[in-house]
Amino acid sequence: MGNRERKARIGQLLDQDNFENALETILEIPGRQAVNPLFSFLYSGEEKIRWRAVTAMGAVVGHLADTAMESARVVMRRFMWNLNDESGGIGWGSPEAMGEITAGHAGLADEFACILISYIDPHGNFLEHELLQRGSLWGVGRLAHARPLLAMPAAPFLTAFFDATDPYLRGTAIWAAGPIFDGSMRRLIKARLSDEAPLRLYRQMRMTETTVAGLASAALAGIRVDA
Repeated sequence: MGNRERKARIGQLLDQDNFENALETILEIPGRQAVNPLFSFLYSGEEKIRWRAVTAMGAVVGHLADTAMESARVVMRRFMWNLNDESGGIGWGSPEAMGEITAGHAGLADEFACILISYIDPHGNFLEHELLQRGSLWGVGRLAHARPLLAMPAAPFLTAFFDATDPYLRGTAIWAAGPIFDGSMRRLIKARLSDEAPLRLYRQMRMTETTVAGLASAALAGIRVDA
């Protein structure tokens, strides 16, 4: 199968109704051959395809790391390069994919969680673009819900987003804080219990309709919903 045919096949699988079965089929493709097509689908203008590509990238790179760790590290460094100003690109989907990968693979999480968190750190590799901030918060949240101990260093940086103009930033930051928030965050999260601004959040391999208030309530109740 050539590269063009492989990309078309992966695109078809990402669009299938039964995505869990499709994901198993994607994992049958050698990891190094699946990565490049998945990178392209991270830029898809179709929401469902883009988010499923994030999920698939997490699974593919995790499997790759089990047999060829250095190859998986190369993929992670490619995400980092995409988010570097010198790359000349934008890096759409890169922080989300890094979050998915680190949530799913312990070894890669140990090595790259701190890099992911640095994208919301004003003194680190902070991403100025608001849409990339959405992605970095989701990535940190995905890590936090899967590996809260590794995500703990992100806690001080999340509160700055609780008052953001964009409800997606507010809600996603609160969702990310849920598994790792401490007493100092409680008052700030409580202040959002009346914030009925809607947002769509990708969790458990599907888009969910929620509100900032709903996410605040879940965080305060200690409800951890894995992404």
